[in-house]
Amino acid sequence: MSESEALARRRARKVRIGQVVSDRMSKTIVVRVPRLVRHPMYPRVTKRATKFKVHDETNTAKVGDWVRIMETRPLSRDKRWRLVAVVQRGESAPRAAEPVDAAKGQP
Repeated sequence: MSESEALARRRARKVRIGQVVSDRMSKTIVVRVPRLVRHPMYPRVTKRATKFKVHDETNTAKVGDWVRIMETRPLSRDKRWRLVAVVQRGESAPRAAEPVDAAKGQP
């Protein structure tokens, strides 16, 4: 079954796209979903974000990846979303700084 068929079958479920901000838990990722909100009185649009805990059965998503998530039944106290697909791979985590040699001033 393709991804589009699965989405069509579960049309009533909410789908969001967000960025993975944490993958430290086993089979769980934290996804930040940004949105724009208009101020009720002033003509200003501000950025807001919501964080969701998402079930990732195979631990495929890493920090920085953009992912598609879908609403599902409660899986734990906080998890009500599951990973559908990794939309775009993010940049790899920055590597630790190399020690600097004081005599040469170079790493």
